[in-house]
Amino acid sequence: MNKGIQAKKYYEEGYNCCQAVVLAYAAEIGLDKDALLRLSSSFGGGMGGLGEVCGAVSGMFLVLGALKGYDSSAKPGDKQLHYARIRAAASRFTEKYGSLLCRDLKSADGGRATCGELVENAAEMLLDFLSESEN
Repeated sequence: MNKGIQAKKYYEEGYNCCQAVVLAYAAEIGLDKDALLRLSSSFGGGMGGLGEVCGAVSGMFLVLGALKGYDSSAKPGDKQLHYARIRAAASRFTEKYGSLLCRDLKSADGGRATCGELVENAAEMLLDFLSESEN
């Protein structure tokens, strides 16, 4: 099953948007499901229901951090490389949907997509960023 379909399935099972994207990459991340669910639980509904950054986007960022992020052994430039990757992911999502904000994406007068679609596409977009050879 591809990552997008897998993430959408998790969303349809009742996980929030962030959790659904993160769970689709659980095997790659290597943490148990319960730990991933707790780590990503605060980001649904645009960060705890605030309507801020879309949970699917937060999920993309969490997965990118887990798999491509920097840590205490980082070399000079690793932080900038990772932030550039995050900005590129945000830009690609914004190009497709016009916003990163949950409240804009779900607005009654201009809703751009269903949460299931956002989750599916965010999980698929991640594949490009994870396949990059650097870091």
